Amino acid sequence: MRGRRFGPVVVLSMCAMAIAPVHNAAYAGVITTEQYLDVVDRQQALDRIDAVLAREEVQHELKRLGVDPAEAAKRVAALTDSELALLADNMESLPAGGDLLGVIGVVFIVLLILELVGVTNVFNKI
Repeated sequence: MRGRRFGPVVVLSMCAMAIAPVHNAAYAGVITTEQYLDVVDRQQALDRIDAVLAREEVQHELKRLGVDPAEAAKRVAALTDSELALLADNMESLPAGGDLLGVIGVVFIVLLILELVGVTNVFNKI
């Protein structure tokens, strides 16, 4: 009796049938207008805060207080939507023109949020 040999087509067919039940399904859903606007509002708030954090005076003040500006930007990105909106609104209520008092106010708010989240211990040093 001669031994059976499976041809490459048979082996390939068997592999395809074994793998066929394993598949990844992607499920998409419809989002509401409110959900979309929340995402857009969050991105706009992040852009405003990032613009302030990118300023040289703010980065100098953060470094002076012992906070890495890159770490501060990461922590701002990790804020919840309500915290982010509060921070962005407080920045907008500061006087326009970028005076030193406004910059210090923004830095204080950022440091306060970082302290509450537990990233830094800035206020323990004071």
